[in-house]
Amino acid sequence: MGRAAEMTGTTAAFLRALGDQGLITPLRSEGGHRRFSRYQLRIAMRARDLVDQGTPVEAACRIVILEDQLEDALCINEELRRSQPGQEPPADT
Repeated sequence: MGRAAEMTGTTAAFLRALGDQGLITPLRSEGGHRRFSRYQLRIAMRARDLVDQGTPVEAACRIVILEDQLEDALCINEELRRSQPGQEPPADT
């Protein structure tokens, strides 16, 4: 936990708060230590940036979750467009 906090420029308490909000869920080692993936660390840093700008932790977590969902939806949309040959992309308005 301490190493993850150091890597993200946060505190262990901040990382626990992100976990409490459901933003990140670290795995646990056999000894019970939290293990964060690189993806989770990137998410934590994005949330930290929002909090540093004055956004409450709860709102920052929701924003990050929505950004992640939007990115997933855009990727799925692009895959669907590519899988339908002969379909013209919509004109930009």
